Order: sequence, then C-alpha cells, then structure tokens
Amino acid sequence: MTDGERGPNSTGLFPVLPTSANSVSDISSAPQWLRNASFTTDLSVLDAAPSSAPSLSDVDAGEDNEDGDAHGSNGEPNLPGVYNLVEEEEGSSENDDDKVKRKRDQKKKRKRESSVKDPEEYYPKPAKDYYLDTRPDPDNLAYGSIYRMNVPRYKLDNSQRGPVSSSLRLYLRNRRTSMLDTEIDVDSLDGRAKSDNRYWYAKHAAMERNKNFKRIRLSASRDAVDSSLDRFIPLEEAEAVQESEEEDDLSKDSVMGGASWEDDVLNKTREFNRLTRERPHDEKAWLAFADFQDKVSSMQSQKGVRLQTLEKKISILEKAFELNPDSEELLLALLKAYRSRDNADVLISRWEKALMQNSASYKLWREFLRVLQGEFSRFKVSEVRKMYSYAVQALSSACSKRHRQVDATSEPLDSALIQQELVLVDMLVSLCRFEWQAGYQELATALFQAEMEYSVFSPSLLLTEQSKLRLFEHFWSSNGARVGEDGAFGWSLWLEKEEEHRQKMLKEESSDDNEVGGWTGWTEPLSGRQEDSSIAAANTREGLDEEMEEEISKPEDDTEAMLKLLGIDVNAAASDEVKDASTWVKWFEEEVSRDQNQWMPSRKTGEFSSVDEMGEREDEEQLSSLVMYEDVNGYLFSLRSNEARLSLVYQFIDFFGTHISPWTSSNSLWWSEKINNLETLADSMLEHLRNVHECLSKSDSANGFSLGSLLGGGSSDISMRTEMMKFLRNAILLCLNVFPRNYILEEAVLVAEELFVTNMKTCEVATTPCEALAKRLLKSDRQDLLLCGIYAQREAASGNMKHARRVFDMALTSICGLPKELQYNAPLLYLWYAESEVANSSGSGGESESSSRAMHILCYLGSGLAYIPYTSQPSSVQILRARQGFREMLKKIQSTWSRGVTDDQSAALVCSAALFEELTNDIPGAVEILEHMFSSVLPGRKSQSHQLELLFNYYLRMLQRHQDGLTLSNLWKPITEGLQLYPLSPELYEALVDICNHRMTSHRLRMMFDDYSRKNPSVVVWLFALSYEMSRGGSLHRIRGLFERALAQDTLSSSVILWRCYIAYEMDIAHNPTAARRIYFRAINACPWSKKLWLDGFGKLSSVLTAKEMSDLQEVMRDKELNIRTDIYEILLLQG
Repeated sequence: MTDGERGPNSTGLFPVLPTSANSVSDISSAPQWLRNASFTTDLSVLDAAPSSAPSLSDVDAGEDNEDGDAHGSNGEPNLPGVYNLVEEEEGSSENDDDKVKRKRDQKKKRKRESSVKDPEEYYPKPAKDYYLDTRPDPDNLAYGSIYRMNVPRYKLDNSQRGPVSSSLRLYLRNRRTSMLDTEIDVDSLDGRAKSDNRYWYAKHAAMERNKNFKRIRLSASRDAVDSSLDRFIPLEEAEAVQESEEEDDLSKDSVMGGASWEDDVLNKTREFNRLTRERPHDEKAWLAFADFQDKVSSMQSQKGVRLQTLEKKISILEKAFELNPDSEELLLALLKAYRSRDNADVLISRWEKALMQNSASYKLWREFLRVLQGEFSRFKVSEVRKMYSYAVQALSSACSKRHRQVDATSEPLDSALIQQELVLVDMLVSLCRFEWQAGYQELATALFQAEMEYSVFSPSLLLTEQSKLRLFEHFWSSNGARVGEDGAFGWSLWLEKEEEHRQKMLKEESSDDNEVGGWTGWTEPLSGRQEDSSIAAANTREGLDEEMEEEISKPEDDTEAMLKLLGIDVNAAASDEVKDASTWVKWFEEEVSRDQNQWMPSRKTGEFSSVDEMGEREDEEQLSSLVMYEDVNGYLFSLRSNEARLSLVYQFIDFFGTHISPWTSSNSLWWSEKINNLETLADSMLEHLRNVHECLSKSDSANGFSLGSLLGGGSSDISMRTEMMKFLRNAILLCLNVFPRNYILEEAVLVAEELFVTNMKTCEVATTPCEALAKRLLKSDRQDLLLCGIYAQREAASGNMKHARRVFDMALTSICGLPKELQYNAPLLYLWYAESEVANSSGSGGESESSSRAMHILCYLGSGLAYIPYTSQPSSVQILRARQGFREMLKKIQSTWSRGVTDDQSAALVCSAALFEELTNDIPGAVEILEHMFSSVLPGRKSQSHQLELLFNYYLRMLQRHQDGLTLSNLWKPITEGLQLYPLSPELYEALVDICNHRMTSHRLRMMFDDYSRKNPSVVVWLFALSYEMSRGGSLHRIRGLFERALAQDTLSSSVILWRCYIAYEMDIAHNPTAARRIYFRAINACPWSKKLWLDGFGKLSSVLTAKEMSDLQEVMRDKELNIRTDIYEILLLQG
C-alpha cells in the first residue's frame, strides 16, 4: 500500500503523535491480525488514570481552603494560563476587613503560582496525551529529579511513622517551600526534630549539628566473619588481641537503637573509664581517652566549654602519668596539653622540672628545644644555646654512666649504649644546624671540627675526661690546622708531631748548652724588664688619652654636617634614620654576600690568651668570626662505638652539601629532624622535585611552575660552593685514614673533588674531574675493589663508558687473588657494573650489546666462576647454570634475613638476581624474586633497615622501566606498601606521581596526597603535593589551602622551608604582595631563629615594606641575637 492509498487520516503501527481517546474505530480498521479483543479495550480508561491523579493546584486548594477556579476542571484541556485584570465594583457591600483579607489571599495565591510555574507554560503540548511509566522511580516522585546529587545516599528512618506514603508528602512539601531557606537556631531544634525540605537544606544541616539528634549505627557482627580466618596467627599477637578487645569495648554502642551525640559521648566516656580502670598501665588506652577529649572539644562552640574539656584532658593525663611515671609518651602528651593552657613562663618551668627528672630522654630534650625556639616572646639565641649545652651534657653523662655499667672491653658494645651515642650525635648536629640558621656559621663549622677532632682523631691514650679536655685545649689554642683545613693531620698525629718537635728542641738546647761554656754575658733582671714594660704601657695609655681628648674637642657641627650629608638626622628617632627602602635592599645584598663568604672560623686565636685580651684589640666583626676553646668545650664528648663515629662523619658530609649514599633508613631520627628543619631545598630533594616537574610538564600542557625555582634552587654562591667542596675533600681524605676502604666515604670524596674541579675550571676538560684523585687513592691501596667500582661508576656517569669497562674488568679479574674478606664485596662490584651497562643501553643506541654485556656479567656472578671479560653473548648453558646458582644463594640469604641480619652485600645479590631474571625472563620473574625475599623479613625490621629500603627503591625503579606493560594493580600494590613502610621517602613519592599521573585522574591523586598528609604528616608529602599542583598549574585557592593545612599542623608549624615557599609563591606566582606581607609576619613569629627567613622580608618584600618597618625588623633581629654582619652605616657611607 502506498502513501497515497492510506489517506490522510491513516496512522502507522507506532504513531508519531499520540492518538485521541475515542479511537476504537481506528483500531477496528486495523489489519486482520490485529483484530483481537485485547486490542479493542477502551483507551479512555488509560486516559482517566493520569487525569484522576490529584494535581498540585488541587492539593494546594484542598489544604489552604482556596478556590480552584483558575485551574479549571479535569475534563477540560490544559491550556496556557490566562491572566485577566480585576475590576473593582463600585457598589460593593463588603467591609474594609473583608477587602483586605481577600486582597491578601489573592496576593499569596499569585505569589505561590509565580514561584511554582507549570512547565506547560513553556512547553505547549497537544490537547490529549498520556505517558505509560512501566518502571516508576520513587526518587523522581519524592525529590522531583533523578539527578544523583539531588538524591540522598541514605534513607530516613520511617519506622515510627504510619503506613501512609511519605514520598508524596515530601514531594508536595518541597514544591510548596522555597529553595532559599534561611539559617535557623540549632538550639531551637532540641524539642523537635522535624524533617523539612531536602536533606542538604539549612534545617537538615542544623539538625545534623544538633547534639540530641538520634543516629543509628549499623556494624557487622563478628559472627559473620569467615571461620577460616580463625586459623590465622598474626605476627604481633599481643597487640592485635589488645586492639580487638578495645574495639569490642568501644563498639558496644553500635546497636540497632539510635543514639545522639551526647549519648555517644557519655557511652564512650563510660567505656574509657572502665577500660582505664581495668587496665591502668595501658598507655594506649589513656592516650586514646585524652585524644577523645580533643574530639569532644572540637564539637563545642563556646570557649568556656572547650576550656573545661581541656582541663578534663589534663586531669586524665595527670592521672595516667601518676600511674605510669616511666612513660615518655604520656609525659609528652601532658606537657603538650599544658602548652594549650599555661603561659610561656609556667610552661618552661614545667618542662625544666620534667627534664630534671628525665635528663637522659632525647625525645623530651628535642621537644623542649622545639618549644623554646618557637616562643617568640622569650626567644634569644644565647638562651637556646645554653639549653643545648645542658642537653648535650645530660645525654653525654647518661652515655658515660651506661659505659661504666657495662664491660668497657666487651665487643661488640651494648646496643643500648650505641643507640644513646647515636642520639647524642643527632643532638650535636641539631645544635650546629641551629647555629648555622641563626647566622653563626663559623661557630657551627667549629663545633663540627672540634667534635670530630675530639672523637674521631683522638689520641689513643688512657686519659680521664678532664685530662683529655686539657690536652685538647692546648691543641685548639695552637696554630695547628684543624680537620678540613689545608695541612691538617688530625689531633692524634699533630700531638705526635708536636711531641717530636719538642724532643728535638730539647736536644738542640742541651747540645747548645754543652758546646758553649764560661761566661755568657749579662742577664737583665726580671724586675727591670717588668718596669720597662710598665713604663711603655703608661706611655701608650697617655697617647690614647691625648687622642681621645682631641676627638672630644672637635666641634659637633662638623659631625652633624657629615651626618646630614649622609641623609641621617641626628635628632630623629633611631627607626627613622634610613628613609629610602633601596638602602635596606643594598644592606640585604651585602649581608647575604658576607653570609656566603664568612663561614670558616678565623685562625688568629694563637696571638691571644683570652677572650678579654682579644676583645681589646679586635672589633666586634672580627670577634664573631673567632671561635675560642671556651665556645666549644661545653659541647665535647667522647664516642666509643664506630657506628656513632661514622654517623658523625656522615652527617658532617651531608651538612655541608655534597652527595652521599644513604647510610640509614628514612624512618630514622636523623632524617626526620633534617626534613623538619630544612631551610633550603637540598640537592637530593631538589632533584626529585625536578623529576616530578618534568614528568608533569611532558603530559600536561598547562603552564606550571617548579617548586624548586621558588627559592632559587638548593645551591649557594659558586665561590662558597667551591670552598666548601675543597673543605669537604680535605676532611674526607683525613677520615679515610681512620675508616679505610669505606665506599660511602670514597664516593663522597670523589663527588666533592668533581664539584671542586668543575667550579674552579671555566673550560671543559677531556678527562673526568676526579680521575687524578682516584688514581692517587688506588695507588696507595691497590686491593680496594670498591674504590675501583666507585671510580668506574663516575667514569660511566661522565660518558666515558669504555674507560669505565676497563676499570671494572680489571677489578673483577683480580678478585680471585684477593683474601676472602675482600672477595665478600664482589656482589656490589658485579651489580654496579651491570647497572652501568643497563643505564648505557637506555641512553644510547647499542641496546642489545649493553644488555648482552649485563647478562654476561651476571652469569659469572651466579655461576661463581672466575670472571672473563666480555667477548660474545652468553650461551643458554651459562644462563641455566647462573639461574641455579642464584637460587641457592637466595635460599641462604633468606635464612639470614629471617634472623634479622641484613647487609649491603646480600642486598646487592638479591638485586643482581632480580636484574638477571629481568634480562632473561622479563619482569614477572624479577618481581617474584623481590616479593619473595621481602616476605621473609618481619615488617618491623623492614622499616628500620636501610638496605631493604634501597632494595625496595630498586624494585620501584624496575617497575617504572616496564610500567607500559603492567596494569595499575601490579603497580599500585608495591607503592602503597612502600608508603606504609617508608612514609618519609622522597623516591616513593616521585614514583607515585610518575606512575599514577597517566593511569588515574588528578582528583584521585590529590585525595591520595590528602590521605597521606593526614596519616603521616611530614614536610616531604606536602612538598610533593605542592609540586604536583604547581607543575600542573593548579588553582590559587587549592595551593593556598595546601599551604595553610600544612602549616596548621603542630609538627609543621615551625617548618622554615614551607613558610619560605609560601611567601615566594605569593610574590612570584600569585602576585599578591599584601598576602605575602601578612604571611611573612606569621612566619617570623613561628620561626624566629631563621635568619634567611628574616632576610626574605628585605629581599622579596621590599616593595611592600616601608623603610621604617625594615629598620624595626633589623632591631628585632638584633634583640633576638641573630648574627648581623653588616651595619647600616656602612651602606650609608658607601652611598655617600
């Protein structure tokens, strides 16, 4: 049938427009196969269903007792609304009250109709239509929308209401009420908890904050847990059982009945009281009880109630400490609570009383010094320095006492004694860092020199501590070169040479006396010499008096005229002497220049016998650069363990900024203290942040900024850097005489030599900068295999791969002729060689040859055969023999690691086996080896072993090389496990950004950073979170929020690096000088000891700070006793 044959009124099987209600005739004219009784039903029934439903206007009219004429009857078609003018009748018999009431009712009606507009006014529809909702959505009826953000994720409890459907009531109520509800009083809901409007409206938000609002908590019962887990035995059984019991005790209120916030507080308080009463010596229960008071206090809006809660918390901790007087954690929590209530003087007195009773506690001393440094009103450098001396003396006395208690000749030393000496070294390094940041660089350098001479290079004489100090005073007051200076021998060798020189002089004097005889001439009496010296002194004094009289007799007009020429008004106040802010900028530049140049102590102390005598001849600037014996003798202590002495040397090298391989875990006290007290970005941290910025810049087209560029990088001036590298090279070479064949020190000295030679030479050279020094060291000890490996690594890093291969091959071929103790270091050499080849394959075109060379190297390590230089690709037999050999080695290492014994050589063997599997069988075999070896070590030992942390970092680097062929689940698991074990590791956060940047949304990565910052707050996680946002060109509000959240944390409020980055961000990126000025004053109040932070105001904020404000800042710096090297009058004289 064609279109023309159908006629104009014919319709298809599925009509475009809806049919009318009386369309039975049309159905009867349908084809034969549709003529059925089921298709001849009267469709008016379906039409009557929607028409019989009550409309909104009918409901409103029924509830408000108003007429519904404006809406018409249900039988009429829905036409657009027509509004007619209302004419007033002249002969109206209504009184005025009725008129006013009628007008008010009409006004309300028009207002309601205007607020709830019928969609039909905007979308005209046919006269008769209908819709069939086969699967109705109750949310669409209840909330007027199916958008997920308009539908709550929880349901209200309607168990106490009647069976009447609440969806229609809520729908009608929402349509009647305006969307813009005003805020209501929370206390007004105490008697009525009515559900009104949507769940996110103001009334519901107020009800959520209401303390009497009943809440239902549903928790899974323990009976529902799989019974197969009962056979699982945890590693830390006691702690797990205790935590489960606490959860059982504190989760009994999770029942089907509802409980308000106040009921919850009462129930938990009751449970905590019972728990602490039953287990009074459980520190965790007391600390949890005290932390619960903080949660209660955060819900209180009134200050008086919060103070009462604080008093309750203090009473809880006092009771806990009374029952557990030996607990450091409870004492620290109590003193922290006192800080929220007491003033500075009372708080310091409480700390001093606690330290008198616990003088051997490093944690208490460290926290007390942090509190003392952060008190702006009380801070002075001399006071903090004095407290540091008390801390060093107290910890040193505890070490001496412990040493006397144990056998002094026992080997190895007691582990507790070693730990005490390690924290003593950490305390000294903290003091040196404080002195350096306060501007006393010479004193910090001298403290390092004195302690290294006193502990590392001390003579092997059986002396008491007092005799040793007197002998050291003679060395320090002499003109002998100290560690790091040119011509230094060390205290012990200097003492031997001094004794030889003294014996030689005695022999010469005795020989002269024997040769010369008879009368030797007249001898002037001693009294005569004294009389002449007194006469000369009197003459000198008279000359000085005459000069002073001449200076006084000068007219004052000349002085005032000169000062006026310099722009200085004598009669003005001190703060108004400098009118121009540019003068302070020049003062800032000169001060920074002097700070960079004057970091070595002056060596003119041999001319003077005391500080007073020297002060008469030298000015104040020269006096500050001289470090006398009296300045360092209060911080000297003896170290008996090699671990503590090596820690001192390593931290000395790291302090002055050269590269050094990790020697301790990132969970150690030293690393956490270093990170929390950063003032500038170290080179290692700066490299990780640069890698993150490069990774994000490649994938994101947004214009981002590098966090490292805010502070100008981590390097200082070139001249200062050059002198420091020379100083470090001399010091490390001297330390290698005490710790020979230490590859960490050898690598550090070669790196320092490279930096020194590179900065000294302006043109490029063909050879590696450290080649001459490495050959000189190898000539003195040809059996030092690790030195050969370090030197070959430096050659490979410089691009001289051929020369590096010759050095590696020479070292590996000579292993068989060396003693067994030296052959034990062979795995490190094999691994370094193989890693250099793998790095060369990724950076050059010869990928197959370098991979074959790496397999050849590892085959000889696994098989145990004598090494032969590379000639061809290894055969399958060699590969099979090497794989079998690696399996046997890994079994032995696994049994050793299970006992908690790890070393560098075993970790190198595991890395070599994993690399061998990666090259032969791809990544799955290597991952299996590493995960299997990690599973053999307990979690507590994993987190404290730096060898296992290095192994884990190697694992992540391997995954990063093959991340394109791995799924997110394969990469996600090791990253999360690593961040749980090593939350302060920069390598893990760099890998996190590198791997997750392409595989997940930025929102999820931000949530991860937020989660880690809450669980383990540290400077590391915040630096990487900020670097991620800045590199992606994040919003200003987001970055400011990160800064504020970081600095709001108690442990990070005194982080100098975060404050300096915040100020630089506001000035350089956000371009908001007003905000930077406000942040600057907050920063110096939180960190008054940092001179760099104070100087940022003169350098970065010179456009927003006035000259008077800068002058006042300098006066406050002098009042806080920061070391200021430049006087403003010097700048004024230079300008004049």
